[in-house]
Amino acid sequence: MTLIESIVARARSNRQRIVLPESLEERTIKAADRALADSIAEIILIGNRDSILAKAAELGLGNIGKATIIDPATSSKTAEYANLLYELRKNKGMTPEEAAKLVQNPLYFGCLIIKNGDADGQISGALSTTGETLRPALQIIKCAPGISCVSGAMLLITKTPEYGQDGVLVVGDIAVTPAPDAPQLAQIAVCTAQTAKSVAGFADPKVAMLSFSTKGSAKHEVVDKVVEATRLAKEIDPELHVDGELQADAALVPSVASKKAPGSEIAGKANVLVFPNLEAGNICYKMVQRLGRADAIGPILQGIARPVNDLSRGCSVDDIYKMIAITACQAMDAK
Repeated sequence: MTLIESIVARARSNRQRIVLPESLEERTIKAADRALADSIAEIILIGNRDSILAKAAELGLGNIGKATIIDPATSSKTAEYANLLYELRKNKGMTPEEAAKLVQNPLYFGCLIIKNGDADGQISGALSTTGETLRPALQIIKCAPGISCVSGAMLLITKTPEYGQDGVLVVGDIAVTPAPDAPQLAQIAVCTAQTAKSVAGFADPKVAMLSFSTKGSAKHEVVDKVVEATRLAKEIDPELHVDGELQADAALVPSVASKKAPGSEIAGKANVLVFPNLEAGNICYKMVQRLGRADAIGPILQGIARPVNDLSRGCSVDDIYKMIAITACQAMDAK
């Protein structure tokens, strides 16, 4: 069974309620139809019921009738959600009138469904920007306890089974926080390990905090940051298996690890890689994807109290389908 097959199987075994607010977007509604056909999630679509069903009929989709369709313009819950939004944001200056207007926005409405306990996760981005996806999530659902920064992980499925976990690596941050300080980097390490468990199914995430130095081979303030982040990550989660600072070869290759970091329980065995900044992470995963012909799945947003994931506007139906399954797996562990 491939990694994606195992993710889909876990999603099917404990179906979560996933909101798709971009309900009339063609790729999204096709992915929803496929997810419903395969029973990997309970799908909630935001929008006008007649319009959504007409779009499904136009595209020859036979399963959209199984979805829950909620129209903010007519829902009996709209006033309740508007009041919830007002209560959450009144200290930031929001008025009841502004809340009543904003609740008509499907991305806000979806996050309010989740906040109210009526859904488990949300996916958007086929039409919306990352900022439009993240803004309501951070205003309404907020960060997970003990976490103050959102980050993005990527699943890298490589053709080198001797590295990572049978060739699979979970890497972060590759999407959100450009220049994390030591406390933020520690949080990214903890969150990326959690993603490795909940999504990739790693029973034992082994986290390498990457740098251009291994165990003091170089001296620089950016190395000091990684060392401090490693210490803080262990404080946040004493059971986390993490070590740093490690160069990439020392993290992945046992023969190199034995020379550069003898005695390390992580060096040479890492299956989770945490980059010192977004620049390094984004460049690295794209090079592995293109030059190494690895499959890159993500980004998977992490650090939010309930999963909200962002799609590329160039995504495919298959990308959205996979993200539904991934979000469902995240939601199981977020409860």
